[in-house]
Formats: sequence, C-alpha cells, structure tokens
Amino acid sequence: METVTLPLAELIIRWSRRKGPAFTVGVRPVRNSYLIGPGANAFIFGNDRLFRVREAFKALIPVDGETALIVTDGPDHTRRRALVRPGLHQRQINNYVQIMAQTADEALDSVPAGEPWDAYELFRAAIRRSTMRSLFGNQIASQADTMGRDLQPLLDLVNLWPQLVAAHERLGTPRWRRSVQARDRIDEVVYAEIARAREVGPDEASNVLSTLAHGRDAQGSGLSDLEVRDQVVSLIAAGYETTSGALGWLVHCVGADAQLQGQLREELAGVTAGAAPTAEQLRELPLLSAAVTETLRLYPPAALSARYVAEGFEFAGHRIPAGATLIYSPYVTHRDPDVYADPLEFRPQRWLEQPKRPPHEFLPFGGGAHRCIGSAMATTELTVMFARLLARGPFTIEPQRVRATSFAAMRPRDGMLIRQA
Repeated sequence: METVTLPLAELIIRWSRRKGPAFTVGVRPVRNSYLIGPGANAFIFGNDRLFRVREAFKALIPVDGETALIVTDGPDHTRRRALVRPGLHQRQINNYVQIMAQTADEALDSVPAGEPWDAYELFRAAIRRSTMRSLFGNQIASQADTMGRDLQPLLDLVNLWPQLVAAHERLGTPRWRRSVQARDRIDEVVYAEIARAREVGPDEASNVLSTLAHGRDAQGSGLSDLEVRDQVVSLIAAGYETTSGALGWLVHCVGADAQLQGQLREELAGVTAGAAPTAEQLRELPLLSAAVTETLRLYPPAALSARYVAEGFEFAGHRIPAGATLIYSPYVTHRDPDVYADPLEFRPQRWLEQPKRPPHEFLPFGGGAHRCIGSAMATTELTVMFARLLARGPFTIEPQRVRATSFAAMRPRDGMLIRQA
C-alpha cells in the first residue's frame, strides 16, 4: 500500500527540517508561525493561557455558531464543556453502539453484489444518519440526508482559507447567501427538536440532545437554546465530516493488506460470531482497535490545527508575537521517524506492542483544554462500522488514484472504490 500524503503538510515537514521546530512563513495577510514536533505540542497544550481559539477558528462560526466549543475560550469554554461532556461520556456512547451497527447494516444492504462501490461516500452518509439518531433519536433520522445536503454549502465554505471566508461574508457573495439560507433551514429543524426535548422530561429520551437540554452545572445553570443549537450542529458537522474521512482511510489501509484483513475478520468472528458487536465486545477486539488507532496516526482527521497567540512568547529561540496565528500539526508529528519507527508504514501491531503514547506524540484529536470532546464517539463509530464491513466478507481496493484533501478534515479526495466478494 502506498501511503497517501497531504501536500501542504509535506511542505511543512520540509520547512521544519530546514528551519527547526519554530519558524514563521508567508506575508500578510497570510503569514503564520509554526511550532512543530512533540516538544512543541507539549508546550502548546501545557500553556493554554498564551492562546485563544476563537480568532483561530472564526471561519467555523457560520456553521458551528458563536457558542460552539471549538470557538470558545476561558470560563465560557470550561462551563460549556462541562455541560456537554456527560452526553459524550463513554458510558453514554455505549448506548449508541446498536444504532451505529444498525445504520451501517442498512447502508451496506444497498451495496450491489460483485460491483465496485464508493465506501467513503456510503459510510459518510451512514455516519451522518447514525450521528443524528444518537443526537435526536430515530424520530428525526429521516431528515439526515436532507440536513446533509443543507450542511454541504457550509462545509464547503469553511474549508476555504479563513481570509476567503471573511471576504465572502463581507461582499455578501452568492456563495455566502446560499450558505446563510442553508444554515437557516438547519436551524429550523434543530430548534424544533430542542423545543421538543425541553417539553419532555430528561428521563424520557435517551439521546445527546436530551442530555444537553436538561443538563445543569453545580450552580443549577444549563445551556441556552443557542448554546444547545451550536453544540448539536458542531457534533453533526464535525462528527460526520472527520469520522467519515478516517473511515475512508481505514478502508484504504486494511483493504490493501489481505493478510491483515483476514486476521481482523478472524478476530471479529471469534468474538461476535458474525453478529453486530456489543459495547462490551468492542473491548475484546485488540487488533481491530489497533488498526483504528494506526489509521488515526497515519491519517489524523485534523492534519493541521491552529491557535491565536494572545500573549507573545519564545520557543526554541524563535520569538512568536502576540496576534500571530500559530499552526501545529498532528500529521507531521505522527510521521516523524524520531517519534515513530517506520512512520510511513501502516502497522497496527505497534499499538499492541506499545498501547499508550504521551498526548504530545499521539494527537489525532488535538490536545490540552481544547481536545475534541467527541473523540470517544468518533473512535467507537469507526470501530463499529468497520466491523460491520468486515463481517460481510473480504474486500479489495479498486485500481484508482487516491489523493488526500482538506487540512481541517483530511479525507480521500475522490472517494474510495472497493469491491466485495
């Protein structure tokens, strides 16, 4: 299997080899400072007071909203995160494993026997439906595809450079107007569901939305309708966009290795006997878990991430001024031969030999105070849905050119064609 590269991230690797772990590149308005490598990651995660995320991710506000965790700092972030966390705790996620498996099976039932099909696109739609079922329950699942179509103009917008997003907003371009109209349609659905969740008791609906709508902190304060809306839309948009990308890469890596695929299918059959895995059985699949982890290492959902420098500092002899945009890269760290032996080799066994890595060496979901709160949900969904694909029998990758795109949610640019026996 040929390891797929992301051109911008590869350029950063070359810069770091020449310039060291800290450097600045570009001319204003596109001039960024870079902190690269595990030491830089540890510094960023350990010095949250020096940084803010709102300015760094403000281009996401048109989709995620003003109060989303990804654009929130300080006490507001701490408060909202504490109220969102119970809905995404592993104990709660275990309740959604059956939904994940059922949704994957429904999608796989539509696959034409013996014909090539796009695994990335199929699972992208399935993950969107699964996420919405877990958020809202089955009642709204029928609207998952419609909401996905409405989300796409917004996702396409925020995949642009932040300066371009700001220009579209300032000029009120047709692209910006289409995005606003799509957001309004999404909000109409989400706010109706929030109202419904508030009307019923917290014990009458076992889903994420109910937890968000009825959660209270130690002072008895809960999330406003706007705050609930922003967390919900963030979970839908970021969740299915990043998770489906990672699943596409998992299919790519395992599909190219018939021996590994056979070992995974043998492990799965020995635990589940062909049935959908339960939450408890997921813990009995170490090789499958290692394959998921290795995929997240080689193809981290956010290849690059950013911080706004609120207070100037010095790192590795390089001065980073206040007001700078700082870039760090899970992709670069994960492909560093000083951190991982044979870093471009897809080798799940490395996670059986060394199951744990420090957070500054393995950071597919970021780290520190702003580590992605949905990481457990994403990892569980990856594992369950791929298990259902494996249970259908061996598959092979069709001849195709596989390219990576998007530093915010790295995914196969042209899909992932496979054929199942």
